[in-house]
This record gives sequence, structure tokens and C-alpha cells, in this order.
Amino acid sequence: MDSPRSAKAAASPRASFLSGLRTGSGPATASFLLAGSFGAISASQGWGHLAPVICSMIVFSGSAQFALLATLGSGGGLAGAVTSAALINSRFVPMGIAVAGDLRGGRFRRALEGQAVVDGSWAAAHLGGGRFDRYLLFGATAIQWPAWVAGTALGVVVSPDPDLLHRLGLDVLTPALFVALLFDEVRRERINRLPALLGAVLAAGLVVFLPAGPALVGAALAALVALFRAPARPAARPEDADERSGTEEAVRPVTSDEEVAS
Repeated sequence: MDSPRSAKAAASPRASFLSGLRTGSGPATASFLLAGSFGAISASQGWGHLAPVICSMIVFSGSAQFALLATLGSGGGLAGAVTSAALINSRFVPMGIAVAGDLRGGRFRRALEGQAVVDGSWAAAHLGGGRFDRYLLFGATAIQWPAWVAGTALGVVVSPDPDLLHRLGLDVLTPALFVALLFDEVRRERINRLPALLGAVLAAGLVVFLPAGPALVGAALAALVALFRAPARPAARPEDADERSGTEEAVRPVTSDEEVAS
């Protein structure tokens, strides 16, 4: 019986893209609500109406954008704010390297396809063994990006109380979704358990001394453990052996005795 990951890998591009849209709908909802808070806070800090929306369209990273707000709001300069956001977004470098082998086309097209690499989409598109479903990746991001931009625009226009999400408890939606994706990934592949455990320990230790953003970046170093752990090869299925033997039989040359017998 095929595993869910095998079935996902065998799906058509259209089916994978639609599956990505469904998978991304949950993170998209959380992104819309969180983006409303970003729009409201940025408007209250004097960003105006257009700058927050453009920022969400280009940066498309909640953690980086809130780092910008925190740095600028505390009196830090633009260079410090950009540096803080860039450090937080540095996690996309190893994520992009991991998915690069499943992207298609020349440099420009691959760079364009790589823009779909965001946290939730990247985790959902992982097939196991370092392989990714690129169409599921595209679909999951295709629904999250407009939700993030639309939420920012609504937050700028309506300007709700920036603490409203916190009072309603809705600010835990995004972390909860990421935790669910992490548990799913750890459950499916044992090789991910040690890096996940080390990452949690590092994050818990660093957050005592550092802000949450840099602590999470430091915790990402636990992923390096996977470089020294070879993934287990999937066990061969009986039907695969039957297919190979059938293929060998089909390509076996006919002997002269068999020609005479025929």
C-alpha cells in the first residue's frame, strides 16, 4: 500500500497544486489575521497607507516585518532594522538549497520559483528523503501571499487596536500551525526527530538571553545535524521486485532454441 507521501509524489501537477491550495488555506487564514496587526501597527508608527502594503508584497515574511517594526519603533535606525530582518530571513537560505534540486528551468526561472519558499509551504511540500512537490509548494504559497497582502491593507485602512489579536488569543494561530507541521514531519521521518529536539532545546535556552527572533535563528543550527545523518532508504516493496523481474523478462534476448520452438 502506498504511503501518503508516495501518493502525493505521484499526483498530477494540477492535483498537487489544488492540494497545495487546500493545505495553504489554514496558514493563509492565520496570515490574514496577523497581517492585519502588522498593518495597524505600521500605520500607528507613521508608515502611511502605501508603505506597509508594499512591504508585505515584497518581503512577505511576518517575522522579518515585525522585526522591522520593533527596531524602528524602539528608535533604531533603518540599517539596524534591515539587518535584523535579514538575519531572521536567513533561514530561507538552507530551505532554498534543500528545494533547489526540484525546481525547473534556467537561473531566472529557478530564482522565480524559489520565491514560493515560505515556511508553511516548504514544510507541506516535503515528500521525504530531501524531495519536494514543487506544484504543492506553488499552490500553498499562491493562497498565502494574497491573504498576507490583503490583511495588511485591511489593517492599514481599518486600523484596529494592535493588541486585539492578543486579547482574543488569535496570535497563537500561526505558531500552532507551524507546530502541527513540525509534528507531522517528525512523525513521518525518524531522521528529523533529533534535529527537532535539539532545535527546541536551543530555542528554549537562547530565548532566556536573546529576543525571540535571534533565538529562533540560533536554534536553526540544529538542522546541521541532518548533514551528518544519512536518511534511511525505503524498504523495497514486493511489487517493485515483480516489476523489475517482469522488465528483465521482457528485455531478455530470445535464444535460437526458442526461435526453433516457436
